[in-house]
Amino acid sequence: MPSLQSLTRNIFHLAQLQTPLLSSPPSSISDQKLLSLPSNTRATSFEHTCPIDSPTSCHNSTSYPDSCCFIYPGGQLLQTQFWDTSPSIGPDDSWTLHGLWPDLCDGSYPTYCHSAPIYHNITAILSSHNASLPPSTSELTSLVPSTSEPSTTGGSLLSYMQRYWLPNRGSPDSFWEHEWNKHGTCINTLAPSCYASTDPNTNTDVATKDYSSGDEVVDFFTRAVSLFRELDTYAALAKAGILPSWRRTYRREEISEALKEVTGYDVLVRCRGNRLNEVWYSFNVKGSLQEGTFIPSDPVGKMGRGGCPEGGVRYLPK
Repeated sequence: MPSLQSLTRNIFHLAQLQTPLLSSPPSSISDQKLLSLPSNTRATSFEHTCPIDSPTSCHNSTSYPDSCCFIYPGGQLLQTQFWDTSPSIGPDDSWTLHGLWPDLCDGSYPTYCHSAPIYHNITAILSSHNASLPPSTSELTSLVPSTSEPSTTGGSLLSYMQRYWLPNRGSPDSFWEHEWNKHGTCINTLAPSCYASTDPNTNTDVATKDYSSGDEVVDFFTRAVSLFRELDTYAALAKAGILPSWRRTYRREEISEALKEVTGYDVLVRCRGNRLNEVWYSFNVKGSLQEGTFIPSDPVGKMGRGGCPEGGVRYLPK
């Protein structure tokens, strides 16, 4: 039977990307692991054309001249997922989305920034923009079929989030507002200036759709959901024989190795006590958050943050 990594080779191309900060961009992006994600191009006015040779985040010593094509300074993107069992949150055969965080290249992180506006009406924005659910290209779900995950595009982004992006307390809208205002506002390519101008003198042959307040919110949540759908943690663990159980326990190393098969790089595994609770996948991005390519990487500056014991880790059923 082919390995999980070989099955995902159409998504991730073999690469070497282990140095957190280089003085110049990698010489050959084609030799690296890449993850191209669908974008919500019809839902927003982001029309910024970035050059093919745009640098990769955390691989350039200074800011790039075009700040709409280079995530800086927060270029280590963490896609974080929850496994909540008390109370049980989300489908019993799927992890849920926690967030998409733009950490700095050394592992530290800014919060509540000013690159993008603060919003308090995330649900209303996604609804008014008719944000659709992008297609998933992941082959992981086919290994362990889910009874809850949509296999194709269709339906709304908001409906998907109401099932897979949930808090363990409070309302979903408050949770999404927190994730946007704390983390989304720190991604410089989401600045309104990167979108089509609202100036009435703008050449309409160039700007086909004016910027609308909330465009950046749609792009942030679209990309976060797209990335989450490519990283099926439940399926990856199940492929390695690691399934929720009231009796069985697991070694931290076997969990880590099973998840490393997804991208080829280390994944931070986090526990609450001895209970498996969260995972963090790390990426750099070539280009903008909206349309760039995600490149898996080892998490930088996160050693010792997991809190899981070496053995006796419990992966409880929901």
